[in-house]
Amino acid sequence: MDKEVNVQFHHALKFREDICIGCSHCMNICPTEAIRVVHGKAHMHANRCVDCGECYRVCPVGAIIVEQDDFENIYNFKTRIALIPAVFTGQFPESVGSKEILEAVHDLGFTYVFEVEEGVEFLNERFNEYFQNNKSIKPLISPFCPAIVRLIQVKFPTLVGSIILLKAPVDITALRTRKTLMDQGIDPKEIGIFYVTPCAAKIVAVKSPVGEEKSVIDGVINMNFLYNKVFKILRQKKDKTEIPGLSPLSGKSVCWSLTHGESDHMNQGRSLAIDEINNVIEFLEKVENEEIDGIDFLELRACDESCAGGILCPGNRFMTADKLRKRALRNESDPDNHHNSIENTGNTREYLLDNCSLNKVLPRSIMKLDDNIAEAMIKMKRIYEMNGILPQVDCGICGSPTCKSLSEDIVQNKAEIKQCIFVQKILEQNDKLDISESIKIMRSIWGENVLDKNSLKDEINEIN
Repeated sequence: MDKEVNVQFHHALKFREDICIGCSHCMNICPTEAIRVVHGKAHMHANRCVDCGECYRVCPVGAIIVEQDDFENIYNFKTRIALIPAVFTGQFPESVGSKEILEAVHDLGFTYVFEVEEGVEFLNERFNEYFQNNKSIKPLISPFCPAIVRLIQVKFPTLVGSIILLKAPVDITALRTRKTLMDQGIDPKEIGIFYVTPCAAKIVAVKSPVGEEKSVIDGVINMNFLYNKVFKILRQKKDKTEIPGLSPLSGKSVCWSLTHGESDHMNQGRSLAIDEINNVIEFLEKVENEEIDGIDFLELRACDESCAGGILCPGNRFMTADKLRKRALRNESDPDNHHNSIENTGNTREYLLDNCSLNKVLPRSIMKLDDNIAEAMIKMKRIYEMNGILPQVDCGICGSPTCKSLSEDIVQNKAEIKQCIFVQKILEQNDKLDISESIKIMRSIWGENVLDKNSLKDEINEIN
């Protein structure tokens, strides 16, 4: 196996300590155990985070935010490109057509508007070629969802060799667009490509891409932010706008970002589609343990209903998926709807063939115990022994999500065994820990006010 990398990766999810109330909802939901509570505030262990956004969903006070580029950045470029995923059109009422929505995006100041899925037909062909050239690898895993790619890096490193080394549709469409405009004589420095993202992981895929040094995309715009701008234009708009270069999508392309969007169009063997990150984890554990075989292709998505369930999508995920499937049927049944293949103009096809592949994906270290292998093995043994002492109830009162994660933190000198409430009580019973020290430990985890007797007394009186 290739040597693991131990690099701090870019993250789109940010924790605001001034708002955080230390409720531990985020800590308990995180699928990679990347969050701890210290001094009454949530803290991220950066190398564990895959930017799936589950913490964002459950935060009751909005203390977790998703970064985005300043919208005004589009004006740094003379030629401004908006790449819109089809799922964006599914956020709006059915009475609003996809063309009207894209026209409204154009009116915000973009020179061209393209749908991300224009790259799907080209990519689908490459997928089937990839299957033919890699028959010995089973299952092959889609690289579409960046949260899943990072999940495999940090939690299932033995499966990184199964990830298909092809770029996502958004990158294919971005490459095509930039090449086409450059062929028209436009200075590449004047071309700005901006992607409208339904999730945090796709922001990270632009800012810190896996399998390539730099993304061809210049900036990201959060979908919920753009939705509000577009909805306002649609309410006020009277005149139609002609968008240059807009091509209709095939039904396959419209549904590519939904669950079964890829797997239904893989013509090689047995394919499965699994969505929601905990379902993915459960399935990959079985694959890694060789409990499941006979699968040729896995379409894995971190969100329920795939991109329709992205944390930045303002609409209901089930309604969004339904709207897109209806749009796909309309597109396929329209005899005048001729789907253009984006690679068949000039030398664009050769350019895309030369640039559609990813470099090898490497494992990403969750927890580097020591540079010295022998010392790392000793620490691994200590973690196992420490975990055997702890009660295995995973209550989270220690500020870590599980007893195992507390064991890891203790061995890495990031926590103490006395943080476990059960250990505290045993020590108190044996006169080895004073109750005042127990209170001090709890305050170091949950903050000064959590055990404030006067404050608690007032709140109890208010309830009664």
